[in-house]
This record gives sequence, structure tokens and C-alpha cells, in this order.
Amino acid sequence: MLSAKKPVLSVFDFDGTLTYRDSFVPFLRYAFGRYTFISKLAHLLLPSLTYLLGRISRDQLKEQLIARFLTGVSKAWFNEKAEAFCKQHWDKLLRPSGVQGVAAEVAAGHEVTLCSASPELLLRPFAAKLNVKLIATQLEVVDGYLTGKLAGVNCRCASKVERLQAIYGELNQYHVRAWGDSAGDKQLLDVAQDPHWRYFQK
Repeated sequence: MLSAKKPVLSVFDFDGTLTYRDSFVPFLRYAFGRYTFISKLAHLLLPSLTYLLGRISRDQLKEQLIARFLTGVSKAWFNEKAEAFCKQHWDKLLRPSGVQGVAAEVAAGHEVTLCSASPELLLRPFAAKLNVKLIATQLEVVDGYLTGKLAGVNCRCASKVERLQAIYGELNQYHVRAWGDSAGDKQLLDVAQDPHWRYFQK
């Protein structure tokens, strides 16, 4: 039951919740092409092994991935590739039940946002097509070019709640509905009055 007289804030994780799989790595393969993608990825074999051995964190591995692929990349080029990726991969990437679930929250007049660890620049076309707000990992941009660094921290775990609070204020003023699928969504689901775990299957 919805909390009496409180506005509803509906928060959706993206990768794995609304999608069948991760979006960022497939985007990199699409944007850079197979040969360049494999070449750059080869440099991340050692960091990946280090991560598997527990010597660096998931966030540190992601930072190395971003540095390897995106240092010096034009923001305009990235935006163009993100728009094209959204158009070409929407049907293959998005779960129809997830898209319908988001549409239902929008139609109900709720405040609806994506809250994702994927780069904000990548997810902007998806959020626009879903007609929702967007909170996601921000990439540092200087003079129109990506530096290969994050602007802030990776938007997962406690950072999801912190980013929501920075925009919407104290969350106890809302009836929070949340959808997630991984350990990175635990804190988000914990603050929701209406949490949904791996809700969309098709």
C-alpha cells in the first residue's frame, strides 16, 4: 500500500533490471569496433585477474576500463555513438516487461528516475526514450573531451542513495518504489517502502 499523502518516487536500476545484460561493455564494442575493442580490452587482462584475486575493487577495475577506452574521446563523438547504440540495440537490450513497468509508473504520475552505475552520457538516450529522469555515473569532461576519469564516484551501493538524496532531499518524504537486481542495489532497495528484486523476467 502506498504511504498516505506522500508523493511516489519510483527508482529503476538499469543494467540487469530493465535490460537482459550489461550495457556499457557492449556499447564500447559497438562504438570502437571489434578490432580496437579487443586490442584495448587485452590491456585489461592483468587488472581483471587482479580483481578476481580480490586485490582491487570492482570500482577500481571500472576506472581502469574507462581510462583505457575513453581518455581523450570527444564528448560529441560519445553522444553520437550513444544515440546510435540506443536506436540499434533497444529491442535486443531492453526487457519488454521492464519497459512496460517504467511506462506504468510514468502513466501513474509518479516521479520516475533511472539510477545506474553505467555512464550518464550512455544512458541519456535511453532515459529520454523512456521519458524519465536520470541519475548515473558521471564522466569527467574538460574542454569537450573525456579525461578518462570519473566526475565523482561510481553510482552504485550507498552512492545510489546519496545521489537520490542530493536531488530529491530526504527520502522519507516520499513513498519510494525501487527495482534492482544486484548487490549494487542493496542500499537502494533497503530504503524503499516497496522494493522489487529481479522483478522483470521477460
